[in-house]
Amino acid sequence: MTDDASEEFHDFFDRHYAELARLAHLLTGEADAADDLAADALVALWDRWDRVRAAEHPVAYARGVVANMARSRIRGAVRERRRVALFWSRRQEPAEGPDVAAVLDVRQALRRLPFRKRACVVLRHALDLSEKDTALALGISVGTVKSQTSKGMAELERLLGDRTALETAGSGRR
Repeated sequence: MTDDASEEFHDFFDRHYAELARLAHLLTGEADAADDLAADALVALWDRWDRVRAAEHPVAYARGVVANMARSRIRGAVRERRRVALFWSRRQEPAEGPDVAAVLDVRQALRRLPFRKRACVVLRHALDLSEKDTALALGISVGTVKSQTSKGMAELERLLGDRTALETAGSGRR
């Protein structure tokens, strides 16, 4: 690899690592895994850097790599959960740091969405990507992005509305 290519990769890393880690965190719901997934994705990109740097949209390619790795991680977690019959979505998350109850509720609701809906919602609303950029990152059509985002948002509203209704009903029965 030439020094120019190495310098380009390091510049790419500096500019996009934080975004890729944030994407991984939002897709998996696991803060600890986010840095690992982003780093693994960047290692994979480094291995194919000549191809990546020649791509029309290298950042979209990188987002797609993170999304695919996150999907694999989630599938592995599902298989593990089935083997040990534990439901990680039921465990209490520590409420340390700046997270408030509403943020934890949204994260929990996001985890309940199917992966493609979750990825579309996260890329469109948390990372503020266009429909086209989201489609590029996930390797799907713009129409699929529109429908999955719409359905995902409707499901989030339902999930978060159900939680609010339950809390309101629960607080009235003291």
